[in-house]
Amino acid sequence: MIVAGVMSGTSADGINVALVQMLGSGSSLRFQLLGHSEFAYPPKVRSVIMNSMNAGTASVADLSRLNFLLGELFAESVKKTLAEHRIKSVDLVGCHGQTLYHQGEPAEFLGRKIACTWQAGEGSIIAARLGTPVVSDFRPADMAAGGKGAPLVPLLDYVLFKHGSRGRVLQNIGGIGNLTAIPARASLDQVLAFDTGPGNMVIDAATEKLFGRRYDKDGAIAARGTPISRALTNLLAAPFFKRKPPKTAGREEFGREYLTTFLSACGRARKEDVIATATALTAQSIALGLQKFVLTNSAGKYRDYLVAGGGAKNRTLLKMLRKELQPHGLDIRLTDELGLPASAKEAVAFALLAYQTWKRKPGNVPSATGADRPVILGKISYA
Repeated sequence: MIVAGVMSGTSADGINVALVQMLGSGSSLRFQLLGHSEFAYPPKVRSVIMNSMNAGTASVADLSRLNFLLGELFAESVKKTLAEHRIKSVDLVGCHGQTLYHQGEPAEFLGRKIACTWQAGEGSIIAARLGTPVVSDFRPADMAAGGKGAPLVPLLDYVLFKHGSRGRVLQNIGGIGNLTAIPARASLDQVLAFDTGPGNMVIDAATEKLFGRRYDKDGAIAARGTPISRALTNLLAAPFFKRKPPKTAGREEFGREYLTTFLSACGRARKEDVIATATALTAQSIALGLQKFVLTNSAGKYRDYLVAGGGAKNRTLLKMLRKELQPHGLDIRLTDELGLPASAKEAVAFALLAYQTWKRKPGNVPSATGADRPVILGKISYA
């Protein structure tokens, strides 16, 4: 079965599509990546998405329109990817959608404690345009079972990267950073995963505000600056970084309001120093989570540290991360070296999760999300 995985992350940079040949099931599950492509959102669309995320006020009509528009854009991206890689069709689509709001922790609402999430991109539109069944809206089923709804990539990490003699840590750096720790010879219920904090989100927001650019390409701006130690100490003292897993983060923790806090902590520093500080915040928060929740009492159990996501392209960030992790003796590599392009990983993950749903198999990892049981994820829209 050929499955298209469609992913748009919290940075809202654009749409990633992976075409995946799925083979086998259960313990013999494996796959082959046939091709992948990336498509930037039109600037006006991205602007609307960014303004809709965690918005205090928003037009219900516009949010509904955006949901249907994104369905059209996702379908068009799959069609373009098929044409680019000369593949006639797919049998199934797994679409994560664009997260507009994610609240993994229950909060008071009209007399009830409610946790909730919302990923936009209408699955019925995608199914109708492609003539193919679509699995979408993956996170609510895990949350209904008591989980945080994230992270959902650990199943892919386990299937692809589990090893008989080497413990491995998989670090994804998208808008948010998240890691998966897989001990050698681990069973699925021994996998630990959680969000480490900001990935590219704060770096991108600060770069856009101070330099008018969507992101710091290759980490070039940060390379010209010096991180502000005092600011980092204050920022890393925030409760999120001390909270034990399972835990998840998004724009609610590190978005628009957090940027104000971050810039205030940096004071009147040079603009380049501010971007260097944002980059160091990502590197140090990753290292802090790794040391505090993974490596404690596990010295020597992990050997490989594999990085994926858009942050893998930021050379300054990777340089800082190598420095932070050097004392732990971890071999830092990109997932590209093991056959999975860093930019395709999350899209491949949702192809895998869609395949699991189609086969009526669970897709969450309870030890990662905090759910009380494995559950089948997503909703199916038929063509």
